[in-house]
Amino acid sequence: MDEGTDAARYHYRVIERALAELDAAGPGLTLEALAARMGMSAAHFQRLFSAWVGVSPKRYLQYLALDQARRMLAARMPVLEAALAAGWSGSGRLHDAMVTWEAMTPGQYARAGAGLTIRWGTADTPFGPAVAMATDRGLCGLAFAAGTGAEAAAADLMARWPAAAFAADAAAVAPLVAAAFGGGAVPAHAMGAPFQIKVWEALLRVPAGSVATYSEIAAAAGSPRAVRAAGTAIGRNPLAFVIPCHRALRKSGALGGYRWGLPVKRAMLAWEAARAEAAV
Repeated sequence: MDEGTDAARYHYRVIERALAELDAAGPGLTLEALAARMGMSAAHFQRLFSAWVGVSPKRYLQYLALDQARRMLAARMPVLEAALAAGWSGSGRLHDAMVTWEAMTPGQYARAGAGLTIRWGTADTPFGPAVAMATDRGLCGLAFAAGTGAEAAAADLMARWPAAAFAADAAAVAPLVAAAFGGGAVPAHAMGAPFQIKVWEALLRVPAGSVATYSEIAAAAGSPRAVRAAGTAIGRNPLAFVIPCHRALRKSGALGGYRWGLPVKRAMLAWEAARAEAAV
């Protein structure tokens, strides 16, 4: 592992711990106290945090407020409609991570991954440890492992490709994970039923810093009455963060469910909103 990869893993762990500390402690935690918990000077930690999140720890806390999701929903533009009008599709620049999307054909789906070799391994992310998997065409699975454990997360992803061969190769998936969270180009290769694919493509049209309701996503997938089915498809998302199911909210603005835990969903929404503000 080269020095750049070592540094990225270290930074991921620091930011992961910092986000968890901020989420648990709330506004009473000072920069100095948080930096001390990270084993850094306040100035060094502030620079690192701001580089990754886009704003100061104090500003980030404002995005973690429980009503932030409702404010995002109330203030949003009709992002899915705008994306469709602009001609975005599953094969273009879909959101800030520059995902290049390739879905399996119905025939490939029926073969359940037969003939494919999928490389996999664990990786660090700003939102905790993850299990990642990739075919030769791109990242095909990403699951946060803090809640379930890496073994269970890997088993869940492998079950999506029951006829594929799997090879442990963390070095092969590490660059894809780093690109996903660092803003680089991310080739994605997902397998799902036709309606699931449509829902995942609709999610990819929701820009970072924005949210959409389950009903809007169902409509964008071509089935406005299939809100419950859209919710199920969102819950079956195999690519955490890359396919941004965390941007789906209930019509009331409530977070709804999240496969990898609501604290992770809230942290990702806050992280993206902060970075979107910093980019303006």
